[in-house]
Order: sequence, then C-alpha cells, then structure tokens
Amino acid sequence: MAAVLSDEVKQALQDIYYNERTGRGKKAFALLEQASKEGDGDASCVLARCYCGRQYVWAGHGFPEDDDMAVRLLRKSVEQGSALGVLVALRSGELKPSVQRKMPFANLQEAFDTALELAEGGDAFSQYVVGNAYFWWDFLRIQNKSRDSFPSHEAFRAYLKENISRCEDWFWKAFRGGVYLAANNLNKYYREGDEDIIAPQPEKARDIYKIGAEAGHPLLQAVYADDLSEAGRKEEAFRWYREAAEGGHPGAWYDVGRCCFTGEGTQQDDEYAVLCFRKELERDPIHTGSCNLLGKAYFYGRGVQQDYARAYECISTAYYKQNSTWGVFYLASCCFYGWGTQQDYEKARMFLEEITWSYWEADYMRGYLYCHGLGGVPEDIAKGVEYLRKAGEHPQPKEELRHYKKTLFGKWVRRK
Repeated sequence: MAAVLSDEVKQALQDIYYNERTGRGKKAFALLEQASKEGDGDASCVLARCYCGRQYVWAGHGFPEDDDMAVRLLRKSVEQGSALGVLVALRSGELKPSVQRKMPFANLQEAFDTALELAEGGDAFSQYVVGNAYFWWDFLRIQNKSRDSFPSHEAFRAYLKENISRCEDWFWKAFRGGVYLAANNLNKYYREGDEDIIAPQPEKARDIYKIGAEAGHPLLQAVYADDLSEAGRKEEAFRWYREAAEGGHPGAWYDVGRCCFTGEGTQQDDEYAVLCFRKELERDPIHTGSCNLLGKAYFYGRGVQQDYARAYECISTAYYKQNSTWGVFYLASCCFYGWGTQQDYEKARMFLEEITWSYWEADYMRGYLYCHGLGGVPEDIAKGVEYLRKAGEHPQPKEELRHYKKTLFGKWVRRK
C-alpha cells in the first residue's frame, strides 16, 4: 500500500471521527463498504473498527456491532495491503501467523514504517494507531525485541521507556487532529503511568476532556459534564449535557431532562424535561432513565396530564426490558390500588419485595397486605401492624391501625 489514504477513506474519517456531529456517519459507513469491496485495505480497516462498538467508534453513529464481521474485515485489510490494518490487527490480537503471512510487507517493521509515514503526513487516525503501537508495547513485536535482546535489565528498561513515552506526542497530535479516542489513552497514560517505567502525571490529565468538549466531540462533552457534575459545578455540567445532546450523543437528552426535572444546574422545568425524555426515547425506546422519569412524570402529573396507565407502561418497560428496579414503588402502587392497570395484590407484593430503601407508603402497603392476608401471604396482623407503625404518622397507616388492637395476652387482633 502506498503511504497515502484514498479520498473515500479521508472523507469517511472526517465524518466518523474528526467531525462526528455532522450526522454523516452512515453515509461514511456506506462509502467504506464500497471502497472495501473495491480492494481498499484502509477502508476495510476503518470499517472493521466501525463494527467494534462504542469502545472504538462513537455510539451516536448507530453503526451495527458485529465482532465476527470486524475480524473478517481486519484480516481482509491485511491481505489488501493496509499498513494500518496490520497494526490494528496486531493490537486486536488478530494478526495470527497465518494472517501475517498474507500481508504484502516483508515484515512488521515495514508495515509500521508505512503507517508512520501516514502519521507524519498529518493523518490523525494514523497518528492514533502509531501512538497505540507505543502505548500498548506492540513495538516489541514490531521491532522483534525482547529482554534477551539487551545486555542488562537496565538497558531493557531504558529501551522500554524511550519507546513507550513516544505515545504521548502521537496521541496529542491525533487528539488535536480530531480523534477523540486519543483522549482516553492520554488520560490513562497521565493518571496511571506505565508500571514502574513511566511515572504518573495526573496534573496533565486535568483538562483533557475539557479540550475535547470545546473541540465539539459529543462523547467528551458528556464525559466532561459528568466530571463537572461530580465536582459540584452543576450549571456548567448542564451546559455541556445540552451541547452533547444537540450533537447527538446517546443518553444526553436524558441527562438534560433529568437536570430540568430535578432543578439540577438549571431552573426546574417539568414540561421541557418531558420533551427531553421523549427525544431520548425516539432514539432508544427502552432507554432506562427516560422510561423511569417519564413514568414518574405521568404518575404525578408533572409536565403532563396525570396518567397512571402511561406511568405503568413506561416504568414497566424499564423494569421488564432493562431489569431496572428504580421504579418498583410506582409499579407496586399501581398494582396495589389498581391505578392504570388491573388491581393485583400479588404483583404489588412482588414489586414491594424489590424495594430496598425505606419509604412510609411502601411500609403501609406491606402492612395492609399482611393484616388482610392478601398478595399470596398468610394473614399476620402482628407483622402487618409492625409495618403500619413503621409507616409513621401518615393518614393511611394511622387509619388502618385503628382497625386492630392488642389483647390482654399481647396478641394483635382485628377490632370487631
């Protein structure tokens, strides 16, 4: 492969990595598919990464995930003469001897030198791939070196340090060139160092995600917003959640809605929060947080007309399809009272058993079920009264407690 990328690959890299919020990711994906079929090894390599999921490509593109397809494309890229494909296959553990023998390079060093030429020519994706070769110690296999290649342990350590440290400059070049993925490796490099060879430099990691957010990468805007929120800088966090959402980052409209629903970092606005949850659910109909909070909005009539049936539907979706127990209190209430669904004490008890936090109304419902022997439990007035007392001075448990009394022998019974 000549040390030049095709126009198709250059355009795809722009839309998939360097300026991902353009919304042209799927067109770029189709462009790579066609170029790969026509023998473009670099297209096959980048396409393989697109099939690998959010660890290697922005989830906002909505690309299909298929590990087997990714492996086939990587091997194909090696055979088609992509130096980048060789290095990515090596990094992925897919450069088996049988695959390596099919590459048109004399050895791994020749493939690396070709990729290095692309990186030195300014291509950010190539710079990221070269940086990874140093960061993950792939240079050992590329250069065919080992501990036995050096006269002493100290000489080997010096060799390792010299090569590993080269990743820093390449990652910064890739990051500034538009590859947001480089931010994660830079963050790891600075915060953790590398064994006892590279010392941590956590102060250098401080502004990495801020830089990425300001550069317009939706994923890093969401990450930076999370960091700001954790640091108590809620208003700034809200701004970046909004930027990420408008850039198409999955889950960000939920974060905007959550902030508006709770008044975190912004004025409480239930109607806008509902709008945000619905936007998120247009993208992902079973998004857990949006289903739950939209259900809560319907349950209480916040930002929408109160609708127990819709509340039950939304929160049930999160419970049954995403295994979320966040809304089990609301599901229990609907089943207990027959709100928006058929009254079903047994299902109410099932949901109540999954509540792991203390709340008076849950204790009231538990107490009622035990006192009346409902929901599949035997009548146990003493246990029911215990729950009712735990529910405190609220009208419902107080009224229910009036129906029971303690005999001279200390037994709880129903008043006649």
